[in-house]
Amino acid sequence: MDFQLKPLTIAQAAAEKSDVLIVLVGSAPIASKDSLSVLAASARKAGDLPDKAGKLLSLYRPDDVVASRVVLAAIGDGKPASVRSGVIAAVNAAKAHRPKRAVVVFAQPADGAAVASAVTAAADASYVYTTTKPKAEARSIRHLTVGVADAAGASKAFDEARATVLGIELAKEWGNRPANHATPTLLAEAAKELGRLSNIKCEVLGPKEVEKLGMGSFAAVAQGSSEPLRFIVLRYQGAPKDQAPVVLVGKGITFDTGGVSLKPAAEMDEMKFDMCGAASVLGTFRALGEIQPAINVVGLIPSCENMNDGKAVKPGDVVTSMSGQTIEVLNTDAEGRLILCDALTYAKRFEPAAVIDIATLTGACVIALGGVRSGLFASDETLAGALQAAGEQSQDRCWRLPLDDDYAEGLKSNFADVANIGGRAGGAVVAAKFLQRFVGDFPWAHLDIAGTAWKSGAAKGSTGRPVGLLVSYLTTRAADKAATAPPKAKTKAEPKAPARKAKSPK
Repeated sequence: MDFQLKPLTIAQAAAEKSDVLIVLVGSAPIASKDSLSVLAASARKAGDLPDKAGKLLSLYRPDDVVASRVVLAAIGDGKPASVRSGVIAAVNAAKAHRPKRAVVVFAQPADGAAVASAVTAAADASYVYTTTKPKAEARSIRHLTVGVADAAGASKAFDEARATVLGIELAKEWGNRPANHATPTLLAEAAKELGRLSNIKCEVLGPKEVEKLGMGSFAAVAQGSSEPLRFIVLRYQGAPKDQAPVVLVGKGITFDTGGVSLKPAAEMDEMKFDMCGAASVLGTFRALGEIQPAINVVGLIPSCENMNDGKAVKPGDVVTSMSGQTIEVLNTDAEGRLILCDALTYAKRFEPAAVIDIATLTGACVIALGGVRSGLFASDETLAGALQAAGEQSQDRCWRLPLDDDYAEGLKSNFADVANIGGRAGGAVVAAKFLQRFVGDFPWAHLDIAGTAWKSGAAKGSTGRPVGLLVSYLTTRAADKAATAPPKAKTKAEPKAPARKAKSPK
């Protein structure tokens, strides 16, 4: 979708050429006296447009409006969450008429956060997957103009939102692809494409390199598949080389059968979404390539299939991780933590400022938080607070869960340093405690996105989460770093040499 930001009042928006005009009406008084503003104010007063965010009133060919269709959408208090509800409802209503050009205008003053919310919501509501569905109708809204009184003040937030949309939609694209169209090799090719963007480099390691590194835990998961594993290393350098990077680690199981501990057949097709952590890392780097924040970021994606053949790892097998710790594999369906632990060990070589792993890790987290908030575990209070704040800002919310040492008791093994599962109780926390063993001293956070990475049922598909959260966290961190940086010392200008007079040609 092509986005444009313009300084528009409702009267000016009414004169814009478009197929549909969406007017976002908050609960505050409407100051304008043009015909459309008066109509919106009258509809509110009559109760035809309640203040509750998401309520709509559709109009056909109202006077003094170029667009044939107008949708008045309530946004209540005008906060980002309310704006999102109003825009999604309005775009969903407008899609039935296949509009190609749409204008969204705020009836009252709106800040950058509200504008950003309108951009991401419109993109989310109009997204269409077509990669393996060639006969599907493409996205109808091709061009969206967002109108707000203070366009200059909202421009930075608008640009970052537009870049975030590119990242979210890349994550959706790879999350939605069937497993035969999203193998570890194809995922690595997608990462290499990102290497063409400014300040991004990509390196891909194969089975031989992974074996040489001693990633026995990662390799064990991959050994039951004919598809070769890939270990993807992305680097974004937007700051000086000596600035410690933030490392993002994304779980990249491109299909998860459960291995010998086979999953039930019902809804097993959804296990193509088990690489949504990896997809979110790809999406975040896509956004970074557009925004170019002053920060260094490393992305690590261990990617393989968890399949079942004569070579597959078995319950009771003991494998040796890159850290040297041995792991008793009591359940081959707890494979995500087996590939992440080696990636977390690998992350130490970058001497990171922080490490965040993102994984569709446990069904227990789905039971605990449903599909509303991602699970957050963190060893560092500052990092936890920053991620929670980024989640609120981006409306890609998370909820912090505990990391008490008592939860790790169930991971004790008689035959290895640690088992890969404990009991059923507190499964999301136990999984996080397993990962924490491989973290080291650097600040670490784990995002369990098993409930938020995709939707089931009629709306089945990837959500692109938590790209919004990650981009918000990284751009805020970059801005804070820039704000606290000491001013550069001014160097004395060298005296200019006296100008020479040109000699006249003889």
